[in-house]
Amino acid sequence: MKKILFLTPTLPYPPVSGGVIKSNKVVHFLLKKYTLAVACFLKNEDVEHVADFQSKFQLHNFVAEELNIPRTAKNLILSNLQGIPLNLYRNKSRSFKEKIQAIIHQYDVIFCDHYVMFQYIPDSFQGKIILHEHNCEYLIWKRYAAIEKNYLKKLALLNQAYRIKKYEQEICQKANIVLAAPNDINELEKIGADRNKFVETYHLGDDSQLQLQDLEFHPNTMSLLYVGTLSWEANIDGLCWFYSEVWQHLKAQHQNIQLYIVGKHPDKRLQEMAANDNQIILTGFVEDLEPFFKSNNVFITPLRFGSGIKVKVVNALYRGIPCVTTSIGAEGLKTIDGQHIFIKDDAKAFAEAVHTLLTQPEVWKSMRNESRALARKYYTWDAVLENIQHAID
Repeated sequence: MKKILFLTPTLPYPPVSGGVIKSNKVVHFLLKKYTLAVACFLKNEDVEHVADFQSKFQLHNFVAEELNIPRTAKNLILSNLQGIPLNLYRNKSRSFKEKIQAIIHQYDVIFCDHYVMFQYIPDSFQGKIILHEHNCEYLIWKRYAAIEKNYLKKLALLNQAYRIKKYEQEICQKANIVLAAPNDINELEKIGADRNKFVETYHLGDDSQLQLQDLEFHPNTMSLLYVGTLSWEANIDGLCWFYSEVWQHLKAQHQNIQLYIVGKHPDKRLQEMAANDNQIILTGFVEDLEPFFKSNNVFITPLRFGSGIKVKVVNALYRGIPCVTTSIGAEGLKTIDGQHIFIKDDAKAFAEAVHTLLTQPEVWKSMRNESRALARKYYTWDAVLENIQHAID
C-alpha cells in the first residue's frame, strides 16, 4: 500500500470553509485507499480541534505546529527582503521544515495541498509529487491590483502577483502532477506550465444537500443570504462593493429588505457596515446553514477578484437557493446566466437580478430546479476523487 504525506497549511478539520472542505474530503478518501500522514500548521482556532481530528482520522503520522504570522506591512517588507511572496513568508517555519525533513523520505507520494507548502519538499525527494493548486494564486493578486485605486497599494499587489507567478511557474515545473480547476489550468498554461501534467479537479461543497427536499419561495420574505470567510480580502471587497453600489438600489425598492452575512472573523469594515445599517445582520459562525437556506430567498456572492471555483456558489447550486453572482464568482462552472444563476458584474444589473428573484416566484422556482439539476449532473464528489486516485496511481 502506498504511503502518502499530505502537506496542508491549516488543519483539514472541521470542514467549514471552501478550501478546508476540499482538503477534508480528500483526507477522508485517501485514508480509505492508502497509508496516510498529515502535516499542517495550526492557525486561529485549529488547536481546539486537534484532538477531535485525531480521533476521527486514524493517521500513520501527524505533524502539527502552531503558526500565526499576520498579514502586516512589516511582514510584507520582510518577505520582500527574502525575495518570496508574503503568503510563503506567513507559512514559513524552520522548526516545521526540520520535522518534515526527518520523515519525508518514508513516503512514496507527497500530496502538496496548496502552493505555500511546496517549500517543504526537498530537491532530494525521489517519490511522486502531486501539487494541488486550490487556485491560480497569482491571478488573484493580479485581479486585486486591477481594481485597487491607491497607487502604492496597487504597486504592492502587482509585486506580489509577480513573485507568486514566478513561484507557481517553478513549482508546476517540479511537480509530477498538478491538480487544478479547468479555468485555472488555462491560466497556469499561459505562464508556461506543462498542460500534460494537469489533472482536472473541482472545489465542491456538501453534495449531500442534493438529497434534501426543494426549498420553497416565500412571497413575503425580503431577505438575502451571504456565506463566506469574512477575513478574506476578496470576500470583504465584494461585500463592500455590494453595500456601496447595490444595496441602496435594493433598499429603494424594498424598504424592509435584510441581508444576513454568515461567517467567522468579520473584518472591521464589515462590522462598521452592520453597525451603520440595522438591516444588515452579521451572524458569526453558524454550524447548520439549513435554517438560513430555508428562510432567505436569494443567495448573493459579489466577487470582484479571485480565481478557481467558488464553493459557496456550488453549495447554492446544491441547495437550490437562487444565486446572484459576478463573472468571477461563476468562473469555472457550467452555469448559464438567467438559467442556473444570475451573473451580473454591473451594480444596477446585480440589483435588478436580486429584485427579479424577490418578486417573480416562477423565475425563482425555475432557477431552483435548473441549478440543482446542473449540480447533480456535473458537481458531485465521485468524479473528483476518482481523478485524484488516478493522479496518485
